[in-house]
Amino acid sequence: MIRTMTIEDYEGVYSLWKKIKGFGLRSVDDSREGIERFLKRNPTTSVVAEEDGRIVGGILCGHDGRRGCLYHVCVDEGYRRRGIGKAMVVKAMEALNQEEISKVSLIAFTENDVGNAFWNTIGWTERMDLNYYDFVLNKENITAFNEQ
Repeated sequence: MIRTMTIEDYEGVYSLWKKIKGFGLRSVDDSREGIERFLKRNPTTSVVAEEDGRIVGGILCGHDGRRGCLYHVCVDEGYRRRGIGKAMVVKAMEALNQEEISKVSLIAFTENDVGNAFWNTIGWTERMDLNYYDFVLNKENITAFNEQ
């Protein structure tokens, strides 16, 4: 079942994130408080996949009124290649469309072969005409990558 994510899903989603090799978790943004803040700002666009009584996939999805963005797209390794990821993307895009958002972007680490193959397979276009820049405002927001 694919449905809208709520803060009550946090423990299940966070547990899933911790299982995925190479997944980067930020100490502030990905805390319960950080996700609650994100979901309050974007109450209808993030989704989870639930099966066998537990969260097996999730997407944080939000927008700024102009462009949507997908974050932390993941499916439990034991549930992959069954259309769950694509179904979640469709649900998130439908929610963005309801909010009149016309364009959606995402970032995939270059070393994320599984993720990059997924995005290419479902028709997303890799941009080669731009550079991506970051500036850290909160030095306490440390990213740790899962090594599993």
